[in-house]
Amino acid sequence: MLRARHHYFDPDNMSDIAARKKAVRKAAMATRKAAHEAATGAGEAACAHLLAWLGTAAPPQVVSAYMPIYSELDSRPAMQALHARGFQICLPVIAGNSQPLKFRAWSPDTPMQRGAFGAMVPESGAWLRPDLLLCPLLAFDAGGQRMGYGGGFYDRSIAMLRAEKPVQALGYAYAAQQLDAVPHEATDQPLDGVVTERGFITVSGQ
Repeated sequence: MLRARHHYFDPDNMSDIAARKKAVRKAAMATRKAAHEAATGAGEAACAHLLAWLGTAAPPQVVSAYMPIYSELDSRPAMQALHARGFQICLPVIAGNSQPLKFRAWSPDTPMQRGAFGAMVPESGAWLRPDLLLCPLLAFDAGGQRMGYGGGFYDRSIAMLRAEKPVQALGYAYAAQQLDAVPHEATDQPLDGVVTERGFITVSGQ
């Protein structure tokens, strides 16, 4: 369990949720960038913790990962390892503003192209419905609240999938990205846990 905490907003002085989120997002971006620049082998370490957790959990059939952009924790070691173990892997594709993500099958030899926001996505392939999502983020807290970039793509997607079947959403992040509290709204979908380079975090209430 992580011990470090950071305060990036004062809820008593910033009553507007949008302003609070904006303040957290800006500071969290800088924190993640610093963690990324200082990290060595973080993607491999996080992969090991994910595999250890999967050994104790009901195995998913389809796992959604992501191709990292900016300073996101590298999920490619996990993608390779999970594929080698027989899991179906898919990657998120932005279908349009205010829409849930679509998830396209991926394997190590899948032809890729640049998608929205510069992330690489499969050129073609089957559309899948993941049982487990590895979610990039800017910040998270012990209650499972996640701070993304503000587009709401993962919140809409997780809500859609959870309405269809049991689905687990895990944050995939540097340990330094944990905050005391992430400001959130009723439409924000909580995480079921968080994988970091230091270990697996079971969020409170799960």
